[in-house]
Amino acid sequence: MAKEQEGIVIELAGDMARVKTSRHNDCENCGACPGNAAIVVEASNAIGARPGQRVALQVPEVNMLKAAFIVYVLPLLALFMGAATGHYLAGGLGLPALWLQIGGGGLAFGASLAYIRYVDRRAKSNAKMQPIITRILSN
Repeated sequence: MAKEQEGIVIELAGDMARVKTSRHNDCENCGACPGNAAIVVEASNAIGARPGQRVALQVPEVNMLKAAFIVYVLPLLALFMGAATGHYLAGGLGLPALWLQIGGGGLAFGASLAYIRYVDRRAKSNAKMQPIITRILSN
């Protein structure tokens, strides 16, 4: 299922358009980003909208629970698992646990951030996840 939003085309770049639109309810409820007035999204412009036109966008709903887990919970789990692994290794090597816990937690946390960046880039290049201009509402 996809949500529909309204926005104004501000710029064209090939078959894509930059559209200024208000945040939808999910964004407003999340509150992770500063401010909640408007955002600029890149949308597929198959219908040929021009700058200044008010358009309707269809924004595909991705699995919001999965996205929230990846962004918020995965780094915390990685941090704790890395620290636990450091503690386990320290016991096996007969070393003080504190520095290996800190190092293991830091490495796992960094790896989870790299994974989040990878998933974000993959999502941006996935055509099924891009907003689409469905109709022109006014000139």
